[in-house]
Amino acid sequence: MLNLANADLTQHPPRSPRVQLGGFVHLPRLLDKARALNAGKVGEYHYNCPLDKNFFAFTGITSEAILAEAKKGGSDSEMLAWVRANTQVLPSEIAAWSVWMRTNAPGRTAGHEWFGEAIKACAPDRDDIFGFFDLLDMDDYVSFGGKG
Repeated sequence: MLNLANADLTQHPPRSPRVQLGGFVHLPRLLDKARALNAGKVGEYHYNCPLDKNFFAFTGITSEAILAEAKKGGSDSEMLAWVRANTQVLPSEIAAWSVWMRTNAPGRTAGHEWFGEAIKACAPDRDDIFGFFDLLDMDDYVSFGGKG
């Protein structure tokens, strides 16, 4: 039986970046990757990737601090309480940031080229991949045997 609480990202993908914790999109995915990295089972995933860095820049929390806190084995609720205690962002700022993250897409020509190539590699017939969250969801699905 698949145990999604298991920190082994060689067996299943992290949660979708769309999943929220305390209003923060991407935080559950970031925590999955931190826990997996601490367990030595991060697989093909990258902790402190550009989307993770957006979270760190927004909250003022460092990647090292989250990694150290995740190593203590806290639940999502405990990790959220720790995040809230270690950032100054307001709920309205979290909501606005989460909307921006959901719609974030490449902004420069090189980014669009890379984005198009990534779609072509996984699902060349798809015309509904608009932002990074769409791409990550598709890539996670394809990486574990799905057909794009």
